[in-house]
Amino acid sequence: MSKRWSVFEAVIIAVLTICAVIMLMPYLWMVLASFKSNLEIISSTTTFWPQNPTLDGYKAVFEEAPFFTWLLNSAVTSVLITAATLFTSALAGYVFAKFTFPGKRLLFVLVLATMMIPFQVVMIPTYLIVSEMGLINNLAAIILPNLISSYGVFLAKQFIEDIPKDLLEAARIDGAGELRIMWGVVAPLILPMLSALGIFTFMAAWNSYLWPLIVLNDMDRMTVPMALVFFNGAHQVNYNVVMSAAVLITLPVIVVFLIFQKQFIKGLTMTGMK
Repeated sequence: MSKRWSVFEAVIIAVLTICAVIMLMPYLWMVLASFKSNLEIISSTTTFWPQNPTLDGYKAVFEEAPFFTWLLNSAVTSVLITAATLFTSALAGYVFAKFTFPGKRLLFVLVLATMMIPFQVVMIPTYLIVSEMGLINNLAAIILPNLISSYGVFLAKQFIEDIPKDLLEAARIDGAGELRIMWGVVAPLILPMLSALGIFTFMAAWNSYLWPLIVLNDMDRMTVPMALVFFNGAHQVNYNVVMSAAVLITLPVIVVFLIFQKQFIKGLTMTGMK
């Protein structure tokens, strides 16, 4: 029995390894292509490893455009959106999970209904609202519409519902207010979920392209996803520059994932568990 199980484990590991290699191959090719010259990339004899490694692509990224400014813009918007989403999701999830008030179920259904509406449907109304507020060509136009996530509220509610009421009642008997209970008792218990939600939110905000393209006009206000379009010329594309910019764009997301990897995996494995 143990031998059969060992063979089964070996097969599973082999399959997962093959899948991991397949998924990593495009990213590895992108990284290696960033060290190639544009002529080597577009040549008829395609090579996997750089024949003559060069940093010309990375030099062009920083010399031809204010790339550091774009990185800062993306970092500011992504961090603020993530922090606001975690705060509002935890707070609203706590209210929906542990409080009873008139219209609670209807209100929660309306919150869930917003998850089913594509962004393209509400894009024009959102643009008109942002325009009336005078926020066009301002980073606030990206941040304000994304302060609340219906998915985050739903996820927080499902996790907080599993917290025993006796634990919250004990805190109330000790004299703790609702906000103190929320941030002192509930928040530490849902930290794995918040970490997973934070990574998803940060990745979505960092990779957002359509909405920043609509509301931002000046080059100094651009975010990093728009950089890939900037480096795509109208008549010629320098693929090594585009690959170098793509590598630099993905690095912050990888760093965030590595920092919160333990909590992220724990949050996914605990989903749906009591």
